[in-house]
Amino acid sequence: MFSKKFRNFLLFGCIAALFAAVGYWNISPERFLDKPVTKVEDTAIDWYATNTHTLQYLPDGKVQYEMTSDKAEHLKATDVTLVTKPDLNMFRGTDFPWHVTSERGEVNPDGTQVELIDSVRIKRTDEKNRDTLITSTRMTVFPQQQYAQTKQPVRIDGAGGVSTGVGMKAYLKESRIHLQSNVRGQYEAR
Repeated sequence: MFSKKFRNFLLFGCIAALFAAVGYWNISPERFLDKPVTKVEDTAIDWYATNTHTLQYLPDGKVQYEMTSDKAEHLKATDVTLVTKPDLNMFRGTDFPWHVTSERGEVNPDGTQVELIDSVRIKRTDEKNRDTLITSTRMTVFPQQQYAQTKQPVRIDGAGGVSTGVGMKAYLKESRIHLQSNVRGQYEAR
């Protein structure tokens, strides 16, 4: 009788130990710890494209602007599109576009504002074959308004001379440029 009790005790003990081990394995303390909430990083890219080409038309069917870039990357968190080597021609419905280039750019979510960064160049050749070149390190362009501005140093080559200043507002549709401060000019006498 002692041996039967001992065998039952040993059998039930082994079964209990087995259940305890399985229970501990399935109900470990780590399962009850709070898991961190995953959030979208500010730099997370949800899509990208290479060798992009965009055309925007005016209501009358004429080209408003044409833009190409080596690469475009869309940031999911901010809805901003980063572009590499943007190249923009703002036609304004005419045959003489403003040609805008830079090393990098950031396009806002609705495409109404482009922040150009590093080696910014805006160039135009008019109907009399005269060149105007505006250079800076950083500039904000509003393609629909045909307007550009910066608070950085600017150089303007054209009209027989060179003008420099800090800060600029350029009304590209009217070909009117205002330098904000520290304006200097050097012109050729004719």
